[in-house]
Parts: sequence; structure tokens; C-alpha cells
Amino acid sequence: MAETITFFVDKLSNLAVQEASLFGGVEGQISLLLNELEWMSLFLEEASAAHTDDRRLKLWMNQIRDAAYDAEDVIDEFIVRLEHQRQRRLQNLKFLRVVLPTCVIFADKLPLVHELDGRIKEINVKIEKILANKSRYCVENAMMPSGAWSSSSPNEVVTWGEKRLPIVEEADVVGMKDEAEAVKDMLLINGELERGVVAIVGMGGLGKTTLAKKVYNDPDVNGHFQCRALVYVSQVYTIRELLMGIANNVMRLTDDMRNMGENPLGNEVRKYLDEKRYLIVLDDVWSIQVWNGLCLYLPESKGSRVLITTRNQQIALDAYAKLYQLHPLGEKESWELFLKKTFPTGSRSTISQVECPAELEDVGKKITRKCKGLPLAIVVSGGLLSRKEKTPSSWEKILKSMEWHLSQGPESCMGILALSYRDLPYFLKSCFLYCGVFPEDCEIKASQLIRMWIAEGFVQARGEETMEEDVGEDYLEELIHRSMIQVIKRKWDGRVKSCRMHDLLRDLAISKAKDSKFFEVRGNIFAYPFNPRRLIAHDSQNISQHLSNCHRLRSFSYSIHIPQVNFWSCLRSAKLLTVLDLTLTVDCRLKRPKMKLPKEIGEFIHLKYFRILGPLETRFPWSIGRLINLETLDLRHNIFLDIPFSIWKLHQLRHLYLGDRTILTMQTRDQRCFSSHLGIDKMTNLQTLYVGQDGWVVRRGLPKLTQLRKLYIYEPNMSRNISYELIFPSNLVELILDCCRLEEDHMLTLGKLPNLRALKLTNDAYIGEEITCSSGAFSRLEFLRLKFLTFLKELIVEESALPSLKALHIFECNKMEKLLHQLQKLQCLQQVKLEYMNHSLIEEIENTEGEEFDKIRLITSIT
Repeated sequence: MAETITFFVDKLSNLAVQEASLFGGVEGQISLLLNELEWMSLFLEEASAAHTDDRRLKLWMNQIRDAAYDAEDVIDEFIVRLEHQRQRRLQNLKFLRVVLPTCVIFADKLPLVHELDGRIKEINVKIEKILANKSRYCVENAMMPSGAWSSSSPNEVVTWGEKRLPIVEEADVVGMKDEAEAVKDMLLINGELERGVVAIVGMGGLGKTTLAKKVYNDPDVNGHFQCRALVYVSQVYTIRELLMGIANNVMRLTDDMRNMGENPLGNEVRKYLDEKRYLIVLDDVWSIQVWNGLCLYLPESKGSRVLITTRNQQIALDAYAKLYQLHPLGEKESWELFLKKTFPTGSRSTISQVECPAELEDVGKKITRKCKGLPLAIVVSGGLLSRKEKTPSSWEKILKSMEWHLSQGPESCMGILALSYRDLPYFLKSCFLYCGVFPEDCEIKASQLIRMWIAEGFVQARGEETMEEDVGEDYLEELIHRSMIQVIKRKWDGRVKSCRMHDLLRDLAISKAKDSKFFEVRGNIFAYPFNPRRLIAHDSQNISQHLSNCHRLRSFSYSIHIPQVNFWSCLRSAKLLTVLDLTLTVDCRLKRPKMKLPKEIGEFIHLKYFRILGPLETRFPWSIGRLINLETLDLRHNIFLDIPFSIWKLHQLRHLYLGDRTILTMQTRDQRCFSSHLGIDKMTNLQTLYVGQDGWVVRRGLPKLTQLRKLYIYEPNMSRNISYELIFPSNLVELILDCCRLEEDHMLTLGKLPNLRALKLTNDAYIGEEITCSSGAFSRLEFLRLKFLTFLKELIVEESALPSLKALHIFECNKMEKLLHQLQKLQCLQQVKLEYMNHSLIEEIENTEGEEFDKIRLITSIT
């Protein structure tokens, strides 16, 4: 609640400073509004942490929130109408466009300013009455004394770059050693010639997913099965999505396969798995129909296994599975897990290394017993206490709060989770709730989540030198530390790549969001009045008819078939959108489905995050250049993109993802004249750039992108298209080249990039037979991945080259026959992954004798 006011106060303050002329004539009312909202924000920061469900306090806080929402809507509507008037004036005076200022003259602006003044006055009067009610109805008495709960500021979150003790990851949970061995034995048992099914059964929060992942990543299991896949199922699924998840884990997907329907894709999966010993993990199965639909495509290969996790024992019986019943942790195991989470000394620490102060042991064990052996409840409680003072009085308050929450209903785990949510700093509550917009058991890309947080205004930069993206990563790490979010994958540098939300925590987020009107999740049933602020519709069929009334809509996440014209026309009323996230599915019988965005898309001038995910040919209108506040444009999975040159007018863009096949077009002679000065070199705020086939980006202005951190280029025959030396910005941290067919001289250029820390070459991005890392080259490179380089025979490391390399991944470079002696030269190397490599290279790694080579074998994994 407090975060709602705080974000709007920051936004309004910035507008008042940056656009002083915007509110001419209403400065007084704007200042009065700001003053009242700042006081409200401070009060709500304490009220939001109050240990109470007092109806007076809830009503008062809801009224404040609604007043702040009204004020934000009024001001943003004013800006939209002002821009619309400016565009209309330009259309009427095209012939004078060059000489007239592109602004609305005061006479045009006066009626809008007068209306704004009246509406802000009404809101100020409403706020004055709400503040009066605080004393009249003794709202202060509903709050606990200050200090009972912490109210951290955004600057108090530990930054990811600072020294932080590693937290307990899921795979490190204690008390599952015996369980993991038992399940592993069920998977590896000899004598069974046909495909077998094993099921882990237990209630929510028991750690079924954790156990399945622990077994899945076990070295014995990894070595036994020739290929493996782990897919999350949940209650909403399609067999095609599950097949795609399996295929993405075990085989190399082509563009044709990505666009296949269920039957042809299933046949490809079955063909690949046939005669192989495979392991497929299906996590969180709610219906036997999942197994009935998938088993048709899973061949009866010798010794293959399917591992299912489910809450429903009947599903396991119907699938003729060997059953493993997971039980709650015992008292000893619960205490060990609690200590590891509350007093983290390292991700691999043992119980002998973890100590609890004697004065805390009694209350700590009482807290642990309240969790009833549920690992999820234990780690969430431990995460909460790890952020509290290590004093008996502090822990006693948590115990009393826990007892109060548990007294509200029979669901002990949900009560403990609710307590942990209440303890979150106000600025993290919105970030946590927002994770609930993603589908159940969805693998959430960390970069996407953080950019959506930023677009919504939940993340504020710390000073001028800290980027909002870095602060967002700190917020995510804090939620992970508190076990409110679970890590799935980490990147080469240890940052989070993807995460997920436990379904019980997602239920909590949706429940809290509904209470606070934070967002609405809709299927095919709509309640009235229907005018949400954030709307998530993952499976709605009739959403279009309801959109025309959503004037206050700020965020819209929608999973649909290709939208028709009526969808866009209905969305026109939502002029205040800041986040638009569309996931589109298509009829697989359509070879190249097309979507043309209407020119009205340019009216969404508040839009900051815009993503279209789907295998489409997508054409954008010239009006895209009017989305002047856009920070993220993600179109990377579109088959073909036709984008006008006006895209270069989006100077606020930080993250631009274009498809592999993108063309830039100029539509009219006037537009060509007007755009003559535009180019990528004008987009100086870009931090991430994904570009595809056309060659235009490499030839234009890359060195001027001084903020660029990550660059992906898909450019077949790039070396032929460029007649001069490649020039990349010196600040580049990560470079991914795909199909570029570079030669040796280009590698010399890459080796000179002073800040490059990760280099990924894939699909014949390099066509030389040798990659020579010359002396002093790649001085800061930490991660190198070579994938599908069909010409490569040898990696040569000269003296003092790659001095910082920590990880080397080589995937299916079949002509490479030797590597071991080169690895010996890399002093900082910590990890080597080799997948589907030449047998002679594998034999060299495994059989060459010598103590110095034993060290290399210890850090090398071979598939």
C-alpha cells in the first residue's frame, strides 16, 4: 500500500521538475497534492507493517490508495490528451511542420489546464476528508507501537555486489539424503527392460520439487541416462507446451520444429528418444490426462524412466507408477534446515558449522515446531529471521505473530507464509505480488521480471551512478534470500537467470493482490464493475468485449491466439498502459501467420514495456516512433519483423530485442526526409541489443552506444557483408554471435575488447579451423561458450591469454580432437562442460595420466 503512494509521489515530483511548463496554472494544487501524499506515504510505511487486521485501518488505507490512483490517472490522462492535441495540430499544419514548434500553443492548452485544475482540487478535498477521518475514527489506535516491525528503506537492501553469505539453495536442503537415495534407486534399478514410471507424492510445501531436482542433478543419474528433461506442468497446460519443454532439453530445435503442432512435434520427440535411455521429470502434475497425453510420445526404450511429482496419489496409481510417499521432516531435520537458513555460513555448510546462540535455542525450536515439518514453511521462517535482530525479544515477537496467524485458520503453512509477506519491506511487497502475474509453475526470466518492475515504477535507482536494473537484481536476490522466490538457473556470473514461485506463495500473492486491488487474474468469468488497474488473462476467450471499459488499465498480460482487429480497437480505451505483454499462439497449419499493428498503437505514450511473443510476421506502423517513454521492446521470437525507421526516435529505449529476420522501412518521402538524421547511434541509453539478419546495425554507430552491456547479433555471412574491421563499443560486457561466419582476423578484434566478460559463438559464428587466443587477449573474459562450430579443430591458448577465464563450455564441435593441454594453461578455470564432442577428445580428457590433468578432470563434466 505504502509503495503505491511512494511510487506516485516520486513520479509526480519528477514531472513537476522536468516538465515545469506542463502544469502551468495548476502549480499550487499540484504542490498541495504532493505535500499531502508525502505525509501519507510516511504514515503508510508504518501502517502497512502493523500487526492487525483492524477494519478501520484497512478501510482508511484503501481510501488513500484509491485517491492516489485517481490523482495519477487524472495527471496521466491530461498528458495523453495534450499529446493527442499536439498530434492533431501537426496533422492540420503539415506544410509548416519544419518551422512551427512541436508543442501545443497556450490557447489550445488552456481548456485542458482548467479541467485539470478542477479535478486536482476535487482530489485534494477528498484527501483532506480522508485525513480528518484518521483522527475522528481513532485509526492510529489500530496500529502497533512503532518498532514492532521493521520498515526498511530501499537503500537498506544488501546490494548483490556486496559481500553476502551464500543462501541455502533448494538442492542443498537437509534431511533429504535418504529420500534422494530411495528415489534414485527406483530410477536406476536394473532388470526392467521397458519404460518405468516413478511418482513422488505428498502435500504442498513438502519439497517434492526440491527432491525431484536433487535426484535429477545427481551425478549417478546424470551418467546413467543418455538424455534428460525436466518440465513444470501445473494446472494449466497443453501437451504441445510440455513436448516443447522436453524437446528443448534433449535436442536441437529447428525453426520448423518450433512451429509444429502437437502430433508432428510429438513424433519428432519420439523419434529422437527411441533407442535412448532417457529420464523425463514431470513436476506438479494435477491430472492423469497429462500422462495419458504424453505417454503416446515417450517410447518404451530400455531402462528409460519418467519421474512424476503430484499431490494426488490416484494420479500415480493410474499411471502405474512406483510410489514414493514423501513425509514431513522430523524434529531433528527441521531444526537443521532452520539453522542453515537462519544462520547461513555458506551454501555447502554442514550442521556442525551452524550454531544457534543458547539464548535463542528454545524460542527457535518453538518456531520450528510451528512449521510442522514442512520445508517451505521452515525456509521461509528462517529467511524472515535471518533479517531480524538475533535477540530473544525479537524472536519472541515473531513467535507471537506466527501464533496469531495460525489461529486465523487451519492452513498452518499459509499462515506462516502470510507472516513472511507482512514482514517484507514496503518496497518489496509490490515486487513480490507482481510475481503472481505469471502462470503457475512458470519459469520466469529474471531480466523480464526486473524490467517489468522498473516499468511499473517499483524500482528506484540509488543515486546517479546506479542503474535501476542493478537495484532490481538486488530486490530479486532479497526475495530469494527470504525464500519467497526460488532460483531455477543462474548465469555465468552468478546472477539469477530464471526463477519460479512456489504455488502456495503464488496463491498468497494472488490473494493479497485481490484484497489490495493490485491486479486481477481472470479466466472466462468477469465480475462487474470491471475496471482493473492490472489485468492478467492467460486463458480468457472473451476478453475483448470487456477491454473497452478498462480506462484505468496500467498493465495487461494476455495469452491468446492472433488478436483480431476488434482486440486492438477495444484496447484503445486503455490509454494509460505502461506494460503490455502479449503471448500469442497460432494455428500450426498456418505457415506464416501475420499480424499488422494498427497506427493507434502510437497513442500509448505512457508505455514503458512492450513484448510480443509468438511465431509471427509482425508489421509495425510509423506511429511506433511516438512511444517516447518506451524502455523495453521485446520482439525476439517473431519470425519476421517489418519496423519503420521511426523506431530510432525512441531515445529512452534501454533494451531492444528484434527478431532474427528484421527489415527497416521508410514509408513515404516526407518520412524519409524527416528521418534522415535518425539512427541507432541516437539510442544512447541502450543496455541490451538483440538484432537479426540485415547487416544494418553493425555498420551504423555501435561505438556510440556507451551504455551497451549485452549485444546479440544473428547475421549470416556477416564477414562478407562488412568490408572493414568490426568495431564494437568498448564497454561491452557480453557478446553473442550467431551464424556470423567470422574469420581469424575478427577474433583478434574481439580479443582486444577491454571489458568483455562473456563470449558466446554459436551456429558457425566462427568458420576458422583454429581459435587462437593470442598473448594478452581477452584479458577480462570469464565465460566462453563454443556451440555448433562445425569447422573448428583446435582452441589454442598462448601465454597470458584468457587470464580470467572461469568457465568453458563446448557443445557439439565435432572436429575438435584435442584440448587438454590448452586447458592446463588456464589458471583460473573452475568449470569445463563438454557435450556431444569427438570421441578422441573425450578419450584424451579421461585417459591422459598425470596429477596436473587430474585437477582438470575434477572440474570437467562430459555428456
